Amino acid sequence: MPELPEVEAARKAIEENCLGKKIIKAVIANDTKVIDGVSPSDFEAALLGKTLISAHRKGKNLWIQLDSPPFPSFQFGMAGAVYIKGVAVTKYKRSAVNDNDEWPSKYSKLFVELDDGLELSFTDKRRFAKVRLLKDPASAPPISELGPDALLDLMTIDEFHESLRKKKMPIKALLLNQSFISGIGNWIADEVLYQARIHPEQSASSFSRENCATLLECIKEVIQYAVQVDAASSRFPLDWLFHFRWGKKPGNVNGKKINFITSGGRTTAYVPELQKLSGDQTKKRKKGEKDDEEVEGEDVDDNNASSLEPEAPKTAKSKRELKPRGRGKRLSAKQKSKGSDDEEDNNGATNNANDEDDEDEESQKKKPESISTDEYANAKTVSNETATNGNIKKLKKKAK
Repeated sequence: MPELPEVEAARKAIEENCLGKKIIKAVIANDTKVIDGVSPSDFEAALLGKTLISAHRKGKNLWIQLDSPPFPSFQFGMAGAVYIKGVAVTKYKRSAVNDNDEWPSKYSKLFVELDDGLELSFTDKRRFAKVRLLKDPASAPPISELGPDALLDLMTIDEFHESLRKKKMPIKALLLNQSFISGIGNWIADEVLYQARIHPEQSASSFSRENCATLLECIKEVIQYAVQVDAASSRFPLDWLFHFRWGKKPGNVNGKKINFITSGGRTTAYVPELQKLSGDQTKKRKKGEKDDEEVEGEDVDDNNASSLEPEAPKTAKSKRELKPRGRGKRLSAKQKSKGSDDEEDNNGATNNANDEDDEDEESQKKKPESISTDEYANAKTVSNETATNGNIKKLKKKAK
């Protein structure tokens, strides 16, 4: 699902290609699950003739400022994406629209044509996104309920330490909660905890100031790096957990075994040899799930910035027992045979489609791309300019 780097890449693409241009055509999908609180005709009328002034982002939410309100805002959900015809928004997923591609996509929820002929579309195949028309998006939910942005407004070490002392919950669950820090999703949470050598189930209240400093630095470096390369996964450092965590399949990163558990309601990859529970957490862990088990977990919607308390842990079930609930779509036999990261919509209906094995463009974003020699050289160059592997290795030693 889109996380902060992808949404930031979309914001930058709009800023670089669309500002100062007037909307001469608008088409809004008749989809009340995604288009929230306004009819397609009213939405279209509010956009026509308006000029794009700026593009803003907080966490995993994006909004476009026009020359007069109201403004369109986008909560990306599980598969939301911005496409600009002829422009590669990010290499992390195949987002450049070619001449022979369907355009606009049948999954388009908002489509606009600008006065210079440029066309922009927001798509969502899985319908967990929300597209709204708001007078002031920053002061309205869900954006008004978000915590500090993980890229632009990260807490100081002292603020972070003081906040964690009050949170008696697993650190992975806390990082995913958008009202605490906005923009961190599942893979970023796994990555920063791996880089910081912190177990996902470690209680936030047990963190020392040094632990907090290490974790904050890893959050900063992982996100800054991913943003600088426009979320192009082929340019992520080769020793990141990212490249090895998908599909809940047995694997290794840098020669260390990767295990999967459910933490904070999400499927979680971690390396037991490096990420160990400390203190009383060790005993509690022994009574719960075993580290060497692959646990089938249910993911929640990261965009829901509600309670800070995690849901009660769910009992592990066999794949036959796991069934879609509510209005969720039933899985094919092929999908049921493969693990999936699920996400819950605002009404509690769970989407059980397999993100990593689905062959549509939306889901391709999660598969690490093949890395050429040139791309590897680029990754090393960017690494030297911003967040470096050397810095992260120093942090690892400090955290031990």
